[in-house]
Amino acid sequence: MASSSPPSPSFLTHLPLHPSSSPHPGEKRLVEDESPVPVHIVTLASQLPVEFLEPSPQSELVIGFDCEGVDLCRKGTLCIMQLAFPDAVYLVDAIEGGEELIKACKPALESSYITKVIHDCKRDSEALFFQFDIKLNNVVDTQIAYSLIEDQEGRKRLRDDYISFVGLLADPRYCGISYVEKEEVRDLLRQDPKFWTHRPLSELMVRAAADDVRFLLYIYHQMMEKLNERSLWYLAVRGALYCRCFCVNSNNFADWPSLPSIPDSLNADGNGPEEEILSVLDVPPGKMGRVIGKRGATILLIKASCNAEIHTGGPKGPPDKVFIIGPVKEVRKAEAMLRGRILDM
Repeated sequence: MASSSPPSPSFLTHLPLHPSSSPHPGEKRLVEDESPVPVHIVTLASQLPVEFLEPSPQSELVIGFDCEGVDLCRKGTLCIMQLAFPDAVYLVDAIEGGEELIKACKPALESSYITKVIHDCKRDSEALFFQFDIKLNNVVDTQIAYSLIEDQEGRKRLRDDYISFVGLLADPRYCGISYVEKEEVRDLLRQDPKFWTHRPLSELMVRAAADDVRFLLYIYHQMMEKLNERSLWYLAVRGALYCRCFCVNSNNFADWPSLPSIPDSLNADGNGPEEEILSVLDVPPGKMGRVIGKRGATILLIKASCNAEIHTGGPKGPPDKVFIIGPVKEVRKAEAMLRGRILDM
């Protein structure tokens, strides 16, 4: 891949942390503004803030978080881990820094004192767990938060009718910016699936990686102002279940952090939320296609009948499992329908 001249290993460029106006009326774009923030390329743990490396109740943090890689999952390659702080963006280079650098981040990624704001954490969590034994914890998933706010404000959606990150950025309630540069990167990834492995990092690679996290803290604050106490509990528990989703292990997550309990204040009127769970259903080898149905018809019918999220491994796997997240009764209902489909084969 042709690349521009390599950036400095310490400070590469400066980017805004808040939306900026576009020169075109009615449109905002990802452009530079008057309050730039430095982007650091990290190859050594010592280049990261001490308060991140050594989590403490005395210095709780909220950071934007994302990962880039090749087929990012349990077997893919983690290439960059992006961390957005209020005053800087850090690109943790897993290719140059290796396992030692990523494992230095383990206490922070598992800490309840550091809130990680991310958009759809499932595959990121899977890669961190299987490749680095990191149990991602204390996330605020903006994909979940968006759906909760829609429900809270009376705009009903199916449980797994997800908002894309580009769609979230475009929503004027949260950011209202156009992220057309994302499509350019997607085109490059289609041409070169190993795009994120190339070194030195080009200006485009750095900007693309930083763009995926630099507005997350702004969006987080917009969302926190809207979410009520009930929705905040759902956000916490579903975020924890998303982190576990593809991280199937033999001890039923006994060594993972406990799921958030239902606050007493939500049960005070006897109308508290129902416990939410993750269920993993095994599918006989070669039968997943029958479970999904032609053009997804079967699983779409089951999804429409249950207030639960249903995920399959897809091309990244695992190929023989179905993952169900939601209230206990709805999960059991989905399980029964799926098992019935399996027995009918």
